[in-house]
Amino acid sequence: MAAKKPARKPVAKRRPKDIDPTFLLPPREDLHLMIEEWVEEDVGLQDLTTNIMIPTNARADFVMNTRQNIVIAGIEIAAEVFRHIVPEAKVKTLAKDGTLAQKGSAVMRVTGPGRGLLTAERTSLNILQFMCGIATLVNEYASEIAHTNAQLIDTRKTIPGLRMLSKYSACVGGCRPHRLGLHDGVLIKDNHIAVHGSITKAVAQARALTPALTKIEVECDTLKQVEEAAKAGADVIMFDNMSAKMMKQGIKIIAGRAKTEASGGIRLDTIRDKAESGVDVISVGRMTQSAPAVDIGLDVTISK
Repeated sequence: MAAKKPARKPVAKRRPKDIDPTFLLPPREDLHLMIEEWVEEDVGLQDLTTNIMIPTNARADFVMNTRQNIVIAGIEIAAEVFRHIVPEAKVKTLAKDGTLAQKGSAVMRVTGPGRGLLTAERTSLNILQFMCGIATLVNEYASEIAHTNAQLIDTRKTIPGLRMLSKYSACVGGCRPHRLGLHDGVLIKDNHIAVHGSITKAVAQARALTPALTKIEVECDTLKQVEEAAKAGADVIMFDNMSAKMMKQGIKIIAGRAKTEASGGIRLDTIRDKAESGVDVISVGRMTQSAPAVDIGLDVTISK
């Protein structure tokens, strides 16, 4: 029988040093509106079980523990859920975003009214598990290409309403944020090209109608398209679902006239080859679109 493959441990590598990811977080008042929506969705009219089982004057002391190795992201947001729902609670975070937490580590301690803390528990855990899940997966991708010059970037493939928290988590985990939305960049894809009839015409249209400093990127499926995009003056050329071999050929064709991006179907077991092709950046949608939530629990230490 083959030996069981050891669990992958997160390693802190390739986090962009020149980016403060907190610019991606919502202002405090906006965050509180989000928390209100999260709680309303979960609690509804009342927390029926807690109100039945827990005395009104009960107090409790909880510790939030990791049950696997993770990269921390969103710890203050998870803490703010408790502070907002239970203002009289004492909340102390025991870890910082961007740090590694080993299995069994305590990351937060919460003391206060038992009813309120239990009502807030799931909402706080949900957002922290979600954000740490993204950061942890991104860190795994980043560690696979740490020996190359390729930079990992995220995409717009995020859960609606949680984009900025997703992108913040990804940045904490080790990648740079790409477009925040459709408003802040020109990315010419196959349907745009079809409307104009050619990459050359599409790039010319974009160049004529966008500010001078706006980067124009073109998605290419073939090396013929790569050559056309380079001649048309694209600033960035995306290799869409291309093999590492094809990308190497594309980079030779471009010959320094544009930056390059690898995208499409990139997985943990394929990203190393893509990065070693010499591509400048690699975008991975699944990091924010389908990262598995990590395992974190809230355990009672004292109740009375």
